[in-house]
Parts: sequence; structure tokens; C-alpha cells
Amino acid sequence: MPTAPLRPASPPDLVEQVYQALLEAISDGTLPPGKRLTQEDLASWLAVSRQPVTLALRRLKQDGLVQAAPLAHGAAGRTRGLQVSPLDPEQVARVHQVRSALDALAVQLAAQRRADMDPALFIRGRAAVARGDVRAMIAADLDYHRALYQASGNPLIEQSALLHWHHIRRAMALVLRTHPLRASVWDEHAAIAAAIAAGDATHAEALMREHGQQARERLFNRLATLTPTSTPPDDGRSSSPQEAAGQSPAAPANQARTLSKT
Repeated sequence: MPTAPLRPASPPDLVEQVYQALLEAISDGTLPPGKRLTQEDLASWLAVSRQPVTLALRRLKQDGLVQAAPLAHGAAGRTRGLQVSPLDPEQVARVHQVRSALDALAVQLAAQRRADMDPALFIRGRAAVARGDVRAMIAADLDYHRALYQASGNPLIEQSALLHWHHIRRAMALVLRTHPLRASVWDEHAAIAAAIAAGDATHAEALMREHGQQARERLFNRLATLTPTSTPPDDGRSSSPQEAAGQSPAAPANQARTLSKT
């Protein structure tokens, strides 16, 4: 998520930056599942006009990350508005299943090319786990999988897989706050990379499928226990994104996500 002011050259660029800012906030849990959204609050938070927020929310709704909110009683009577889509464990499991299939194809192709993975990926991943840094763990995991997609030599794999990562990231963000990452995850990543470097496509695929199945089952089971208590019905109170992130609504300006005035 960008923390420094961004200065787009044109309105279309600003819409994209607002979209990316909100996408990141939803993905990392700053805007949690079930959070009611108002254009006014988001525009104020990002220091932009309402128009780019409206267009960005439209895209997020198409992505399935934002949806119509339940009717609530507000100052103007019964209002609907929008909310961050709740996390459905079964839907997350289905998305993870598709991503795992793409991962298996990626390692097959990467092994045929005997691709070498950057050792820095594993150093960063293990360090993030050791620190218990949730955002760093998720970022390192995504970097590892993106490296696999790129090593496959087929750019369509990365393009397809990244469509699903936003849903998986926000599920991981919720789960990892209360459940530590398996200590063996980066050992499994290293074993897959070794099989790829050795050119053993069959072994690499088998390791990846087992890795993906374990990750999917763990994510589903833990998400299923968290979802009922982690996303209580919104009471209709229009709170700011700063409050959703645990900040005061009057947080200093340097803590706000500033994009650009329009």
C-alpha cells in the first residue's frame, strides 16, 4: 500500500491509483470483511474527490471484493450502500483450488527449463516467519509464487493466478493474525525449488500439489472457525477507514493515505 503521496498525470491514472489503494486495504485487512463503505469517508481518507472513488468501487464490485450492504438505519432513514464482501470459506477454498492447479502447471514448466529460484526469496520468507510479521509473510509468499510463474516461461499463468490472489491474501491476513504459519512452509518451498532446479517435473508437481492441498485445507478450516465471530453484522454506523484500521478518525495527516486532489 503506498504511504507517500502519489501525483497521477491524468484522471484515469488517479482512478487506477484509488482502485489499487482500496484493493490493498481490502486485501491486507485494513478494510475488513463486512466493513460498510461510504464514498465520502473513502474520498476523505485518500484525499481525492468522490468521482475516482465511485469508479474504483465499481471495479471492486466487479471483482467480487465489494458488494451491496444490508439495509441499515442511518440519519437519512433506511440506506443500503456498499460493504467489503464477507469472506466465504468455501469460496476461498475454490479459489485456492484453481490457484493450486496453476501452481502445479507452473512448476512443471519451470522444471523443464531447470529454472533456479533466487535464494533471497527464502531468506526473506524465513525471516518474516521468525518475526511473526503477517504482512511480510504474505508478501514473501506472493513473491515466491510469482517467481514460480515467471520461471515457467508462460506469462498467462501469472496473469491468471494473480486474479485469485486478492481473495486469498485477505483470507490469509485474517487467519495469520490468530494462527501462526506452519514452520515447514518454507522448507516445502525450498524442496519444490530444488526439484525444479534438478529438472524433475514429476516430483516438483507432486510436491506442489501436496503443498497446495495442505495450505488449502488449513486455510479453509481456520477461516471457518474465524468467520462467524470475525465479521459481525455492521451496525450501520458510518465509521471511517482509520477507525477500521484501529486509528483515531482524527489521525495526523501523515498517517492518511494521500493520493491527489482532483
